[in-house]
Amino acid sequence: MQDVRVIAPNLKRRLSGVTATIARLVPLQAQWIDIAATGPGLPRDIPHIPLAGLPFLSRGPLRVWHARRNTEMLLGLILRHVFRLRLKLLFTSASQRSHSGYTKRLISRMDAVVATSRKTAGYLDRDADVIMHGIDLQGFTPPEDKPTLRRQLDLPEGLLLGCYGRIRHQKGTDAFVEAMIGLCESRPDVSGIVMGRATDSHSAFLEGLKARVDEAGMGKRILFRPEVTVDRIADWYRVLDLFVAPQRWEGFGLTPLEAMACGVPVLATDVGAFSEIVTSPELGRVVPPDDIPALTRAAQEMLADADALARASQAVRAHVEAHFDIEGEAQALVALYRRLLDES
Repeated sequence: MQDVRVIAPNLKRRLSGVTATIARLVPLQAQWIDIAATGPGLPRDIPHIPLAGLPFLSRGPLRVWHARRNTEMLLGLILRHVFRLRLKLLFTSASQRSHSGYTKRLISRMDAVVATSRKTAGYLDRDADVIMHGIDLQGFTPPEDKPTLRRQLDLPEGLLLGCYGRIRHQKGTDAFVEAMIGLCESRPDVSGIVMGRATDSHSAFLEGLKARVDEAGMGKRILFRPEVTVDRIADWYRVLDLFVAPQRWEGFGLTPLEAMACGVPVLATDVGAFSEIVTSPELGRVVPPDDIPALTRAAQEMLADADALARASQAVRAHVEAHFDIEGEAQALVALYRRLLDES
């Protein structure tokens, strides 16, 4: 690993979006450049440098340090200025809110910055390369036999909507539940799935949602399912007719892309990169965040036109193939790494 040219740190043990991004990208990028990850919580099968070994790397070659968190920017600065490693410092920002003074100071010390969307770039006080996330188009594919898959997963017939991810107020899970109650009252052929994990601090929020569904008499129509492993999640997208991303705030948000790759149209709120993913009515709808009536109306309109929904199912897959293949993201980052390395 003394010859590695790019280091991708992950300074968080618990699984997060950043951890998943590194785990997806590094094995692909290793085809084109000498890259390794460092830090806890990463799969064993990706190139890796122990954290404790970083200060002992050779001072000869220039390397890129690709940080995605404040702690990783800080460590990159320490390695460069205290341990005298020759590093070009790169930071990826996904945040869509004003940065603290501390974060701004760290970002100002970086040699280059990547924003994961144009909206994110607008919150930075400096130029940034916009490189949007992509997904694995081999792992997320449309269903071969949706009715059979539904039966295997013990799911109802009719129109099925889903909302997947962390269960908490920020993610708008309650907005999905309220919209589903309205839809189920007006459409006997509609059911919904809430799938994900509520951490301990959000367990009361989840229990409140279940109580609300029971109070509305929708316990058999609005289903709660536990989080599934990454290798099983694609099947849960494939059974859907419409995916709903009702977040109140989001950095980027991969779930709409995963759903679209599986041939599922998307109804999303205008947060994260959603308006840059769902770019036309042929693909889905984007509504204001925290507007449950708007979310409900948009779902009703989409479900009312079966032909348009079927056409959207075809269009979303083609859109993701054209614009959001993870190989495109990986290659764009590798090109940036090489540009930084060549600048010296």
